[in-house]
Amino acid sequence: MNLKDLITRMLNERLAPSELAVIDESEQHRGHSGWREGGQTHFRIDIVSPAFIGKSRVERHRMVNDSVREAFDRGIHALAVKARAPGE
Repeated sequence: MNLKDLITRMLNERLAPSELAVIDESEQHRGHSGWREGGQTHFRIDIVSPAFIGKSRVERHRMVNDSVREAFDRGIHALAVKARAPGE
């Protein structure tokens, strides 16, 4: 399973999002720190989940990072997150 699919599966299982986009932006970082041949190093996540209701921006980012910890262990270098509660 590639990292994009792994991230998508973990977020769906752990945060039950109503909206989710996982975008591999690795090619935009070619030659930068952490980039490697084959990509799957830099991702952007846009997620809407009821789990974020009443949570601060920092808490939401921690929830996402904790949910995808295994993907970090497999080599993600950078993760950009936009996390919102429904209606935001």
